[in-house]
Amino acid sequence: MPPHSKRPKPYTRCNFGQYSLTPLDRAGFGRVFYAPMTAHSTHRRALLLMLASAASFTTNVLLVRSLGEMHAANIWLVSAARFIVGLAIIAVVYRREFQPRHLYQNSKLIERGLIGSCGVYLTYQTVVKIGAGRAIFIGNTYVIWGALLAAWMLREKLRPAVLVGGVAALAGIALLTNVFAADAHPGIYDLLAVVAALFSAYVVVTIRQLHGSEHTSTIFAAQCAYGLLLCLIPACITFKPISPLAWLVILLASITAAAGQLTMTRAFRDLPVGEGSLLQMLVPLGIAVGGAVFFHEHFAAHEMVGAALILGGTAFTAVRKPTPSPDTIT
Repeated sequence: MPPHSKRPKPYTRCNFGQYSLTPLDRAGFGRVFYAPMTAHSTHRRALLLMLASAASFTTNVLLVRSLGEMHAANIWLVSAARFIVGLAIIAVVYRREFQPRHLYQNSKLIERGLIGSCGVYLTYQTVVKIGAGRAIFIGNTYVIWGALLAAWMLREKLRPAVLVGGVAALAGIALLTNVFAADAHPGIYDLLAVVAALFSAYVVVTIRQLHGSEHTSTIFAAQCAYGLLLCLIPACITFKPISPLAWLVILLASITAAAGQLTMTRAFRDLPVGEGSLLQMLVPLGIAVGGAVFFHEHFAAHEMVGAALILGGTAFTAVRKPTPSPDTIT
């Protein structure tokens, strides 16, 4: 750049007029450079990050499921390992951006950490108690709750596409997971699954609020730090020796969980809550496909219809003309 040329002002928001800070812009995804950024490219990048998050979470669940096949699925231990690995990744990759003091100075981070970690535990617990199909269906209703909360708390526009796609995807999950089977009776763990869904909805809205003042790594660290406080002592009390292979699977599951959480957190900066949460509903579809491939599970015709509804619902909301999100300045 010539010495007297005028350099654009280093704005801190994601998109400001013609220039933007990409791909770092407080998220740490590479080196800072100035480049034109349109609403379409911003939206497309956020979609790709959210899809990468869904793939990571799908891999995480399938790895944890394999632990069940190995009789080494300790919920407390798996959760604690997930949070420890997450903190380690932050310490190595985001050591300059991470602000540990904010974890106890920012009340929103405390809320995100406590509610998010409780949601993780409740989700794992309901999967064990009422089965993955029923728990996943109830838990994924956070898409609807999240869109409604975002419209109220963030003043996001509640688009008809989100509502229609959400209903279609939820109906698809109901068929795919056999939630309406004759032996499915409501109980205390069904209620806990609803609570977990509400927790998840509140967390995704809180993530959107925190992006105005906090780095992605700090937001993610809140869940890891407070989750570790919740799970560490129970994990130590219930610990039983496991094989080296089981430890390897736990490590891989923890890494994929961290990757999924980081990419999801970053994507929610540029993606409306309703749309981003709806894309996360690809996770149960991926779990179903993974179960067929790796665990030789077979699916009936109505379950295949459910898978098609999930794909249709997510595509209906994702394939559209992008509009600027509330915290994007154009």
